[in-house]
Amino acid sequence: MAMMLDDGDASDADLIGRARDGDRAAFGALVERHYDFVHRLAWRWSGDRTNAEDIAQDVCVRMGRSIRTYRGDGSFTTWLYALTLNAVRDMARKAARETVKAQAYGVEMLAMAGPDSAADEQLEALWHAVRRLPDKQRDAVLLVYGEGLAHGAAAEVMAISEATVSWHIHEAKKRLKVLVRQAGEV
Repeated sequence: MAMMLDDGDASDADLIGRARDGDRAAFGALVERHYDFVHRLAWRWSGDRTNAEDIAQDVCVRMGRSIRTYRGDGSFTTWLYALTLNAVRDMARKAARETVKAQAYGVEMLAMAGPDSAADEQLEALWHAVRRLPDKQRDAVLLVYGEGLAHGAAAEVMAISEATVSWHIHEAKKRLKVLVRQAGEV
């Protein structure tokens, strides 16, 4: 009689294979294992806990829809980075559309309460400025500085060359100096 391994002991590759074959328990174990990772990424990109939760849930749904197409060419976490990045971009586009609608009707959004300390305030201002960068620059900065990935790993996630990641980081630093300076003058 074959003994089944606890899903906690199974490798990602084993769980992915079983999930592809329709094993809901294996898929659930994958989600449980990687949910905090996805949520952390979503929070880093969105800067808002509520949006991060929505994004993480969306990523889990997308993962369920596309687990069968996961080829395993790269690491599973690289694939999750890409799914999360796509979900963040989709949410940003949706938010932009809603903002345009709200402005058309003269509605303004209320800002959340600020951080407790001056250091937290400066850090939040910096991440806010990062989120205002063009997509590729923002993604490169968040992957390298926010997630601690090497330029090569960030390049794999972004599907661009390592040199291009370095260039985006360089351009982002120049633009951030201007954005942070402008924020201080307001």
